[in-house]
Amino acid sequence: MTNFLAEMLGTMILIILGDGVVANVVLNKTKAQNSGWIVITSGWALGVTIPVFIFGTTSGAHFNPAVTLGLAAIGKFSWASVPSYLTAQFIGGFLGAVIVWVFYRPHFKETEDQGAKLGVFCTGPAIRDTFSNFICEFIGTFILVFAILGIGNTHMVDGLAPIVVGLIVWAIGITLGGTTGYAINPARDLGPRVAHYILPIHGKGHSDWGYAWIPVIAPITGGIVAAVFYNIIF
Repeated sequence: MTNFLAEMLGTMILIILGDGVVANVVLNKTKAQNSGWIVITSGWALGVTIPVFIFGTTSGAHFNPAVTLGLAAIGKFSWASVPSYLTAQFIGGFLGAVIVWVFYRPHFKETEDQGAKLGVFCTGPAIRDTFSNFICEFIGTFILVFAILGIGNTHMVDGLAPIVVGLIVWAIGITLGGTTGYAINPARDLGPRVAHYILPIHGKGHSDWGYAWIPVIAPITGGIVAAVFYNIIF
């Protein structure tokens, strides 16, 4: 139960800060409106770093089914614990998105752009191309998991690893995030997408379920392949 709560709360905080920075940038009449991609990627990086600091020694701070499944695939995490971790992560993603909606509710009402509202909750492609979109999410998650495994085997002073994980997410966002919004995390995308579908958001439009499978399947595939590849090399 301790690990379940840690994964749920950690993912929830990640989404509060990550979806929160998107809301701050894209919704009307916020003080950070139109502040840009660097602000969004920085917010997401910090949104990952902070809960890793809080819960890293408790649950391992996965907060991402692609990480959990990747570690399980190479024997570094128990398959018996996978269902509870994944459940906690998706619940945390959903709750975090609900909190962001409550926080920014007046600004959702002031925003007419349905795409911007959906973008607060989940990702979407800049150019809709199924193969390219899948590959982008696959590669982004491959790099995430491969890099996390690499730093896990690197000697560091205590307390540095969470910062490095945040830097990895920041680097992926800045360099590779512009094509699909770099979900690189099924819980980060699916949980908030369900929240968008359920919540009574003013003028929200559709939840783009036709695209929703890509930021779930591609990161899981990329994470598992990265873990197996890393395990073979090292």
